[in-house]
Amino acid sequence: MKNLFFAIASSALLFSCNPSGSKGTQNSWQADMKKDSSFQLVKDMATNTIKSGFNAGDGYGEVWIRDYNTFINLATQVHPHEQIKDQLLIFLKLQGPDGNIADGFVKKASLKNGTSDYYTITNVLAPDYAGHKNTVETDQETSLIQAVYKYVNASQDTSFLSTKVGNSSVKDKMENALQFLMNERYNKTYGLLWGATTVDWGDVQPEHDWGVHLDENSHIALDIYDNAMFLIALDNYIELVPEKASQWKPIRDEIATNTMKHLWDEKNQKFIPHIYINGSPFSSDFDENQIYYHGGTAIAIEANLLSKEQIKTALDKMVKNVKDSGAATIGLTIYPTYPAGSFKNKGMYPYGYQNGGDWTWFGGRMIQQLVKNGYEKEAYEQMKPMLDRVIKNKGFYEWYTKDNKPEGSGTFRGEAGVLFDAISLLEKSQG
Repeated sequence: MKNLFFAIASSALLFSCNPSGSKGTQNSWQADMKKDSSFQLVKDMATNTIKSGFNAGDGYGEVWIRDYNTFINLATQVHPHEQIKDQLLIFLKLQGPDGNIADGFVKKASLKNGTSDYYTITNVLAPDYAGHKNTVETDQETSLIQAVYKYVNASQDTSFLSTKVGNSSVKDKMENALQFLMNERYNKTYGLLWGATTVDWGDVQPEHDWGVHLDENSHIALDIYDNAMFLIALDNYIELVPEKASQWKPIRDEIATNTMKHLWDEKNQKFIPHIYINGSPFSSDFDENQIYYHGGTAIAIEANLLSKEQIKTALDKMVKNVKDSGAATIGLTIYPTYPAGSFKNKGMYPYGYQNGGDWTWFGGRMIQQLVKNGYEKEAYEQMKPMLDRVIKNKGFYEWYTKDNKPEGSGTFRGEAGVLFDAISLLEKSQG
């Protein structure tokens, strides 16, 4: 199983299997990297950003689990562990009776009269907080499990798994979250999880002006991101709670097999965007399979679904997409984009937001996977423009336009977290 925190092999071993270099020979990229001041500068900037809070960024009042999952490693280094645990426990205290996990939470005191039509999730276990759930997604439960795993690995605080949340333990609540996905988001025909039709890892469906809630107009679909996130969460859970392996390992193996059977396009060496359960929301003359999903592919690599050769092919495709689109980095969400008018949400124009915006939040995760799979030189090359724009813009932004202009929330902690982790992995790989 691929462990998110597995120990990086020795430099000698890395160089012996690494196409980027050989033992005893330091290539120019390695020399350049060792002199690269942007590494420490961006790490310092990321540290200060994570020190300043837990909400996703200055455009968001709430703590989001999908964001928290990507900066919890650094948060564990700069915040007291009790604070880290408190944030995780609030998600578990707000967990629904069916096991579902909220997207995010705020303090009720921040709401007018303590109530809101959006923050409707409450629980007597967390009387001061209210949460919300964007139901088009199928990644809140898996993000929570991954975040707990990262905290336990970083802190070695295994006792946290036995902490009581109401009448249940943390590890029991984690299993309840996995069971929710099997009960409520599992398609028996394909043996995979489903969600609403969104762009890659996104949370905006085409049928509505906002587009974050399932309803009778939603088009149900299977995609790589949701299922790869589930695989990572299953691996994490089995490692933390090995006594449950006999129950969940067969499910993990089934999901992995079915993902490659149904979602992998062998001829084109890519994941297909969607398998539709009740029809597509897009025009019948639109060939959606021309689109390459960068983010979902990176998460599939993290889920250990692709071989080393397939990873290199994926990187080559991403680099070509960046060149062909005129974008700045492999954080490019997708290429080509969905046509203008495909989404009622006006922010989802071609190369806008999740429809082809450039997100280091996922590009940085691809960098991590390149390092872990022996492509250090390529990781350095592809990370450099991400670091350069953080320095140029004096901070971390949610996403970037095709011409590399920052957009969305500033102090975007997800970007800070994934870049810090990517830099740290690359530094460690070089000894």
